[in-house]
Amino acid sequence: MDKISLLGLVVGVGAILTGQVLEGGHIASLAQPTALMIVLGGTLGAVMLQSPFDTFKRGLKMLKWVFVPPRVDHKKLIDQISQWSHVSRREGLLALENFTLQIKDPFLQKGLQLLVDGADPARLREVLEVEITTYEEHMRQGARVWESAGGYAPTIGILGAVMGLIHVMENLSDPSKLGAGIAVAFVATIYGVGLANLVFLPVANKLKAYIARQVVEKEMLLDGLTGIAVGDNPRIIESRLQGYAFQEPGAASMSRAGRR
Repeated sequence: MDKISLLGLVVGVGAILTGQVLEGGHIASLAQPTALMIVLGGTLGAVMLQSPFDTFKRGLKMLKWVFVPPRVDHKKLIDQISQWSHVSRREGLLALENFTLQIKDPFLQKGLQLLVDGADPARLREVLEVEITTYEEHMRQGARVWESAGGYAPTIGILGAVMGLIHVMENLSDPSKLGAGIAVAFVATIYGVGLANLVFLPVANKLKAYIARQVVEKEMLLDGLTGIAVGDNPRIIESRLQGYAFQEPGAASMSRAGRR
């Protein structure tokens, strides 16, 4: 459980509601189901219109990462690759074939199988780099679903406010209701801007951070498998991989781009 995500949401919403009370307002005045329906429904419709179904579904599934992030155990992976490098050094690359059936990660399984098949190190790197690039773009499209929602929500909120003002103008014959009507109209703007900046955009950015971490993990695996393919000393491979545990997300991708 990522407690900081939950804490951040509570702090952000709590600060706004507390400010409303300190200014002499009432929290109940912000509870407008119609305005919320306009903002959420309009934003959802815009995002669905923009996104292919698979991308939209992927983005929704990735939401759980905000509170239950994907685990990356660098130490376990380094130990695993180190074991493979020792085995290949003693018994040859074909000895690694026994490990391919034990691996569940498709990326790692494919890389190890290429290694066992005697793929050229340069070709091995090329194939796996394509896999990494495709995976990164695939997952980033899902994160963009939330980024798009953050872009549409404020505009939909303004649309809701304008609709509310139109309703107010239709009732100018009763001046006693104008103030309350205008206040209600602008609640839609609050919902739009609030959801965009407190939920949608932060979710998108957090998902991108987790995607970057996963890319670093795959870069580490690529580096280790390539090291085994060229016959590097197991200690050198292990030492090099340990640097990935402290690497900033995205740095490996920049390094990969520079080698192309």
